[in-house]
Amino acid sequence: MANPLALTEADLKLMLAAKVHIRTKNCDPQMNRYMWKRKNDGIHLINLGKTWEKLILAARVIVAIENPEDVVCISARPYGQRAVLKFAQHTGCNYIAGRYTPGTFTNQIQKNFLEPRLLIITDPRTDAQPIKESSYVNIPTIAFCDSDSSTQFVDIAIPSNNKGKHSIALLYWLLAREVNRMRGLISRVEPWEVMVDLFMYRDPEEVEKETKDADAKGDEAVPAITDDSGAAAYDAGNFPAQDEEFVLVSGQQNPADWSADPIAPAGAEWSAPPAPQGWDQH
Repeated sequence: MANPLALTEADLKLMLAAKVHIRTKNCDPQMNRYMWKRKNDGIHLINLGKTWEKLILAARVIVAIENPEDVVCISARPYGQRAVLKFAQHTGCNYIAGRYTPGTFTNQIQKNFLEPRLLIITDPRTDAQPIKESSYVNIPTIAFCDSDSSTQFVDIAIPSNNKGKHSIALLYWLLAREVNRMRGLISRVEPWEVMVDLFMYRDPEEVEKETKDADAKGDEAVPAITDDSGAAAYDAGNFPAQDEEFVLVSGQQNPADWSADPIAPAGAEWSAPPAPQGWDQH
């Protein structure tokens, strides 16, 4: 019987497309065990089989925490801030995106003081402060480690590319999917309905440009006001005359010509003198 937790071909293709395996020329001695080979130009390649094994181990540890809010996911790197936000949304854990306030795990007077039972780190080098504080209060730490990352105070090191925005998004997406599968919230047979694109970092300038382009296309697509016959009733700077407007609104011709002389009522005597007013009455 096939192992349901084994790496599938589809997930392997996603990891290769996101360049999870391509790393730097430098390699930490503790991370050498996770390397598959070294290219002629000196670039190290990660063994994706070991990456998947550590990913499954991390998911099992996360599921073992009874209260999901006791898990804290941290990313100071901009490429991982959206990923940790979506990971926390789909798994129920807490997250710290952006700058980490020193003393969050050690200073009880602080307003944002936390006592987590598990810590998930995006980059051990950028997030060195929370890793150091977790060692003071004995918090187990899971970290996505690069080929040149330090594994000091890291309990579960997931070898991966923690600098590319596609790689970070895919790793958090895979981890969130496995956590939900182990909790029984989603099926392991059917694909997860949440797309990987939601975990990816988006440049604010690109988002603003896309919004402006969409608004420009929307302005061009606004149709002109037309009458029942389909012809344009109002053009820019060309408004219909009063009688034409009456015809367009009511669908009838103007029934009265107000420029003609008024018709006197029957029995009226226009030749009679006017009644006296004021002092003329006497």
